[in-house]
Amino acid sequence: MVRISGLASGMDIDTLVSSMMNAARVPLDTITQKKTFTEWQRDDYRDINKSLLELDTLIFEGVGKQSSYIKKTVNISVPDAISVKNISSTSDFSGTISNPKLATAATMVSNGAITITSAKESLSTYKDQTISIEAIGKTGELEKFTYIIKDTDTLDSVISKMNSESGVTAFYDTTSKKISFTAKNTGDVSGAKPDMDLKKANAANSEIILSGTFFTAGLKMDDNNVEAEVAKRGTQGVNAKLTYNGLEIERSSNTFQINGVEITLKKDQTDPVTFSSTADVDAVMDTVVKFVAKYNELITKIKEKTDETKYRAYQPLTAAQRKDMDESDIKLWDEKAKSGTLRNDSTLNGVLTKMRSSLYGKVNGTSTFSQLSQIGISTTKNYLEGGKLEINEENLRKAISENPNAIYELFQKEGTTTENQGLARRLRADLKTAMADITTKAGKASAVNNTFTIGKLLNSYDKKISSFETKLTALETRYYKQFTAMETAINRANSQSASLSSYFS
Repeated sequence: MVRISGLASGMDIDTLVSSMMNAARVPLDTITQKKTFTEWQRDDYRDINKSLLELDTLIFEGVGKQSSYIKKTVNISVPDAISVKNISSTSDFSGTISNPKLATAATMVSNGAITITSAKESLSTYKDQTISIEAIGKTGELEKFTYIIKDTDTLDSVISKMNSESGVTAFYDTTSKKISFTAKNTGDVSGAKPDMDLKKANAANSEIILSGTFFTAGLKMDDNNVEAEVAKRGTQGVNAKLTYNGLEIERSSNTFQINGVEITLKKDQTDPVTFSSTADVDAVMDTVVKFVAKYNELITKIKEKTDETKYRAYQPLTAAQRKDMDESDIKLWDEKAKSGTLRNDSTLNGVLTKMRSSLYGKVNGTSTFSQLSQIGISTTKNYLEGGKLEINEENLRKAISENPNAIYELFQKEGTTTENQGLARRLRADLKTAMADITTKAGKASAVNNTFTIGKLLNSYDKKISSFETKLTALETRYYKQFTAMETAINRANSQSASLSSYFS
């Protein structure tokens, strides 16, 4: 439709229509502002949910995990000879190791310069040949690696394949043109029987066994490391040997575990080596302190949001309003407009109450500690802080040094009722319930709107906005039609007047 903008009447039709439309747009702006505020509310809920999840994860990986409480400081009389680390022992330990002898790995060296002239030379001569390496594994049993040589292979590529996938480490010396194999794992294999012939016995006692003419002819290697040792171009693997608290033991590796304690032999030693452990108070303390700090951080965040002032005079700015304001003014306005999205929220106030109740309640059936106050943790005296925790460091250190496992029990004790469950279990249950409730209300970032309450409300706002915009378009068209009709009438009247004037003149 052609719009005539005041040519006959002299009126600024565009400005008139724009002013009339601005008045008609007020209800639409109100709906848009409500939608914007609801989006802020949704985002704030999700931000709280993120903080709830962070605390839940910290509990699971910290105060709720037994490994956090079994960390030990180990004193060793000769630390250069052995190292000792706690893996799963829940109690302190001590011991004496006498005459430790290191485990060694089997080796093999070629019996002369190999015929392959270059590490980059094609191995097409051995194309389609299947080669295999049996080598001692971590458990002391042989593990087999098999490979079919391709015509595109070179010595370099085959060595790389063996080093990455087999139980040996191969090395080629370009100067001597010899190659060596070393088992990746230490220890020996003793599988020979009295009735075996020499060749079978050698193989049964070997930690490295090679198969394929590529090895014997191409690389000039013996069939196994025992034969190589007999020919003085190899060694057998040797088990670690030691006397532990009076008991003679053998292990295939220099690192092994006894009763949940990992021991690593570093060198042969003639004098006895003693060791003993105590609780690593600092490490356990750090775990508990991190939990308290994260818990207080969550309390502060929720309290700030539920106590936030709602400034009803500061509604979300429309696009038109933003055009007429400075950036600094927009920032200040938005701060007020976004305030109070979760004021007095019942879900958030509810989780604060539940968490306080869960932490302050007594844990029934524990062996030592049944309340946080017994390990030096209590609530702050300021009730306005929402039940934040504070630590008496001296009392907490004392409790850790005396019985760290009892602190684990206080946090993680199992039970069929809430009263019998540890504090961490209770708290995680509260957090999961709150996160589920908030997700039902505000959804997740990946959720579609029709799957959560606020999303459905946003969809309804979108429908209202779309419907209202359609009505506004129709109204604007009607206004212009009316003004166009007026302009046409005025133009016709002017034309008639001019015609009459010319007739009488």
